Amino acid sequence: MQVAQQVVETLAGNVTDVVMSPGSRNSPLAYALLARRDIRVHMRIDERSAAFTALGMARVQRRHVAVVMTSGTAVANAYPALIEAYMSHTPLAVVSADRPERMVGTGASQTIWQQGIFGRYARTQQVSSVADAAAISFADRQVHINVALDTPLVPERLPEARGEARRVGPGRLGSDTFFFEDHGVVDIDLGRDTLVIAGDEAWEVPGLEHVPTIAEPTAPTPFHQVHPLAARFFAQSEVAISHDGGDFAASTKPAQVVVVGHPTLHRDVMALLADPDIEVIGLSRTDTFTGHPDRRGTRVNATGQPSDTWLKICEAAGEVGADTVRTALEDTEFGFTGLHVAAAVCDTLAVGDTLVLGSSNPVRDASFVGMPYDGVDTYAARGAAGIDGTVSQAVGVALATQALRPDEVRAPRTVALMGDLTFLHDINGLLIGPDEPRPGNLTIVVANDDGGGIFEGLEPGAEAVRGQFERAFGVAHGSDVEKLALAYGAHYRKAGTLAELNQALVDIEAEPEPITVVEAVTTRATRRALAERLAK
Repeated sequence: MQVAQQVVETLAGNVTDVVMSPGSRNSPLAYALLARRDIRVHMRIDERSAAFTALGMARVQRRHVAVVMTSGTAVANAYPALIEAYMSHTPLAVVSADRPERMVGTGASQTIWQQGIFGRYARTQQVSSVADAAAISFADRQVHINVALDTPLVPERLPEARGEARRVGPGRLGSDTFFFEDHGVVDIDLGRDTLVIAGDEAWEVPGLEHVPTIAEPTAPTPFHQVHPLAARFFAQSEVAISHDGGDFAASTKPAQVVVVGHPTLHRDVMALLADPDIEVIGLSRTDTFTGHPDRRGTRVNATGQPSDTWLKICEAAGEVGADTVRTALEDTEFGFTGLHVAAAVCDTLAVGDTLVLGSSNPVRDASFVGMPYDGVDTYAARGAAGIDGTVSQAVGVALATQALRPDEVRAPRTVALMGDLTFLHDINGLLIGPDEPRPGNLTIVVANDDGGGIFEGLEPGAEAVRGQFERAFGVAHGSDVEKLALAYGAHYRKAGTLAELNQALVDIEAEPEPITVVEAVTTRATRRALAERLAK
């Protein structure tokens, strides 16, 4: 028990929350953790869901959250979440129990080679003694602590309570610094036609406040926000644009593009970064720069200012993009699609709300309908950009958000938008025990088009290869979302039209339940035609 107690003592100096799964080998850690008043413990029976729940919390808290599990394949279940943490530069600590090293490779039950299991994504800190436990480091964003525990695993009596309950805001414990890297200053002449592309992990860069910006949903809301569909105008040397009641031809290709953070969503936007006629300046606070920028830095020395003509061009192009989307949404020929669902969700958000976006169509649809919004914290898994673990991350985000705002009359509102495959992939994220901390106001909106709607608009959806589409990409499942939601103890609402969805969202906002699943029954039959309309 001494080793486990020292591990937990070290954890208490670096984390406020631990997500733990039950097991025998990790029982000393369980006893030590449950004796702490200064660590909130969240139990989950599924290690994969536990790791993604911890990741969701870490996105909000901006410090390590630990996930604790027993030995064997339980450890491997944390791999997907750790990869996303690594790729999105989110702090996460995996604490795995292990058998003593003398038993590794002997065929002992639930014993695998755990040291180095996460490869480049997290180095293993092996703990076999109290001294090892005291020396655990949280200097890296991703931490793997492998604790070799010998019998007896159960103490003679429960340990005495330790520590005091605490309220801690976002940021690293005991440190004023976050994991930011400074790559220096880049000189930028804003007198040249300049466009900013702000992706995930973007921040408000002093000096670029008034530069037209295409911002992804998780980026800060820019002052001159430009719709992502405008990217096709910027790829051309000259375009005829109607603006303020007049028509004019404009030179629309920017001289330089400044990339802030990690953009990933739109092909037309990313194509600008490959245009040899455009200088690309990359700004990052991590070791990752999107693409191959001509110049790199973290801060800018900005001189000059955008011309009125350039601002007018960007405003006009952005308006065309936004109008294209809203006009398409009003066209009844497309029916009720995921894009309509995204519009309803985003249009009903309010200042102080939190939004979680699933990968594939939902995050892109949210971008098309106007995100980011001022006053709405938005999270999406854009590191490795997978659909896995989204429900669990949404739960983690909701738990962490309400923990930061415990004095509000009711829990702050968190809305998660995801597709049906994303929802089904992580349905166990709703498996929360009756005595565990639970979200108080989480709405999960599932745009259910019965399959892989994103592929409808991609190359596999083309008519020439359509014969194999449904089997390999459409993957219709016919699942009963209502029965699944109710089986996991969530409340349920169904919407088959835009009006029904809007009403459901209004009702839930007025009288929220702890967790509500809203199933929006949509069609993917028109998604390709809709994508083609948006591309015109």
